[in-house]
Amino acid sequence: MSSGPGAASVPAPDPHDSPPTSDTRPRKSSMFSSLKVRNYRLFFMGQVVSNIGTWMQRIAQDWLVLSLTGSSAAVGITTALQFLPMLLFGLYGGVLVDRLRKRPTLLVTQSAMALTALALAVAVLTGHVQVWHVYVAAFAVGLATVVDNPARQSFVSELVGPRQLQNAVSLNSANFQSARLVGPAVAGILITGVGTGYAFLFNGLSFIAPLTGLLLMRARELHVVERAPRGKGQLREGVRYVTGRPELIWPIVLVGFVGTFAFNFPVYLSAFADDVFHAGAGAYSMFNTLMAVGSVAGALLAARRGTARLRLLIAAALVFGALEIVAATTPTLWMFALLMVPLGLFGMTVNVTTNTSIQMSTDPAMRGRVMALYMMVFLGGSPVGAPIVGWITDTYGARVGLAAGGAVAALAAAVIGLVLARVGNLRLSVGWHRGHPRVRFVPREQQEELAPAA
Repeated sequence: MSSGPGAASVPAPDPHDSPPTSDTRPRKSSMFSSLKVRNYRLFFMGQVVSNIGTWMQRIAQDWLVLSLTGSSAAVGITTALQFLPMLLFGLYGGVLVDRLRKRPTLLVTQSAMALTALALAVAVLTGHVQVWHVYVAAFAVGLATVVDNPARQSFVSELVGPRQLQNAVSLNSANFQSARLVGPAVAGILITGVGTGYAFLFNGLSFIAPLTGLLLMRARELHVVERAPRGKGQLREGVRYVTGRPELIWPIVLVGFVGTFAFNFPVYLSAFADDVFHAGAGAYSMFNTLMAVGSVAGALLAARRGTARLRLLIAAALVFGALEIVAATTPTLWMFALLMVPLGLFGMTVNVTTNTSIQMSTDPAMRGRVMALYMMVFLGGSPVGAPIVGWITDTYGARVGLAAGGAVAALAAAVIGLVLARVGNLRLSVGWHRGHPRVRFVPREQQEELAPAA
């Protein structure tokens, strides 16, 4: 489905089509160029406040369940309940998002999550909270996320248009990772000082910011796309659409392997902090903080790039996997800690590049379903992979567990890179350019021309 004549947004380019015209081609720009767009600026500022509240609630929720039950398994159940709706209904959420207007949809989903947080705050502050209340709240947030996640992801393109899409997606990632540095610290102060209830209260009230931003946006400035009409078989249509396009299915497969086996840092980092370096919770917190610093840097660097190329995705995944293998062999705590920064950087590069390349390669009328599938694979990978890597780590040690996760990521990147090269009729070219070695994929017909240069 195309956006139709005269639409402000454009369908995804087919790999065999001619290059896009200059008015839609992404280009390198300033790091914060998409903030010049008023509607996106309102969206971004609302997310600054809301993301801090989200990270505060994550910390407070785990701590509340642990204090109510004394059970780490109960904490795991809470996390599973929050992700379960995405695994069960994620694709159906994408179908709904393609049918509905994004801004009113987000007003509903964000309001639902705000009310859930406020209800939990009331239960805690009045002293009536029980663990099943937290379970219900986690599941309710997960249900809202089924629609909210693909709606927010696809709404970005309506805010800024295709030329600024990568910049906007990258800034969103930097926004979320920056909140990861602030939210847990603020939550710790509130929990210690006045209790978990006020962390939930802050999160509930924090949704005022994005809701206000959505209400203040100018509808005439949105890059509106044609919505998918109601009809039978739209879920199957979305799956066929993805599986029939190598530029969509293979990045999703890659991020599935990386997310399932290499992104389980709560398992890896806690094991290294306790079992390898015997440094306790302080080291675990430091590892997470340094990784968040690298993630912010990776998101900002992605914002400065004007394009999201699949070869960058493959290279970043290869380096990310290799860094995990190197980190697994480091002999000292400080060497391991320093590697958290580049790990965060390349991990975020994989995340942002996948997100942007998928959105840019998708017809706007299909974007909700495609992004729902992507988010289902990306978010659903960790709960599935965590027990596997946890068993490997418990049985063979933290170093083997981390090295195995990195090896899976690197191997998946290498295999998928070769598959994409074959699909695109490319061959590996090794040569010299201005006195430096250069390795790249080029069309097969250019191989003979480039061979003498080597």
